[in-house]
Amino acid sequence: MIQLSIYTTLGCHLCAQLEALVVTLANQKVLLHHIEISDDDTLVERYGVRIPVLVDSNGEELDRGFDLERLSAWLRARGWLDDTALAALTTPPENAPPVGTHQRNGRRFLG
Repeated sequence: MIQLSIYTTLGCHLCAQLEALVVTLANQKVLLHHIEISDDDTLVERYGVRIPVLVDSNGEELDRGFDLERLSAWLRARGWLDDTALAALTTPPENAPPVGTHQRNGRRFLG
């Protein structure tokens, strides 16, 4: 089991995004310990503009972990990345229309 801490605050949508990504990309069960920064002025000063911040058991931090490339590299370095899950997130499905197109009445349009 992977045990991580996450510095967060109430209503942080990026924190929720990071949590979902970690659970999806990890190759084993993840236990997240939430640390609320708003209860401590020191934590607000240290993490206020950096949240969400993931911390492993060695105290190594990951800022901006909601960025898929940064998070996957951080997990891979620790042996925790599920490469199949990463491929599913980054590989477009077969027969998918090109990005930026839409279809109406059987015709495909750009834009």
